[in-house]
Amino acid sequence: MALPQAKLREIIFQLLYSRDVGRSEESSAVALLMKELHVTRSGVYLALSKAAELQNHQDEIDATITKAVQGYTFARIQNVERCILRLATYELIVEKTIPPKVVITEAMRLGRKFATPESANFINAVLDAIYKSMLGSPLTFEAIETTVQEMEAKELLIKKNKHLVAEEKAD
Repeated sequence: MALPQAKLREIIFQLLYSRDVGRSEESSAVALLMKELHVTRSGVYLALSKAAELQNHQDEIDATITKAVQGYTFARIQNVERCILRLATYELIVEKTIPPKVVITEAMRLGRKFATPESANFINAVLDAIYKSMLGSPLTFEAIETTVQEMEAKELLIKKNKHLVAEEKAD
């Protein structure tokens, strides 16, 4: 049975995180991931291969993330968020086989699962800025602020629509 893409991302994230924080040995990581995540050895080796590819491009990926977090140093990004951002940025700028919206959504899911809802929002803002820069939009603080304002406006509109629907049902 093929390894689902979401599960593969989780394994890659966990490998990146263990390398970033614990500097664990590959053999112990393989055994642990197989046991804890109930995946085959080939699934873990596929994740190891992708993690190695990502690390070959890590300087470029880190530079892209650094540009996107203007006014916020790369070193201040929490390890979990940094690893998720690295994986998603790799998928956006190097791999380019997955639609950008899917990459961003999956990164937010990982943020919610392994960090916090606030982390997911931070990850979304950074990846959105990277994606817009790929499309040729300027990567500035103003562009990021505009994205946040657009998201807040959409949330407000959704709340208003829910309120109107509730009023119609009451009548």
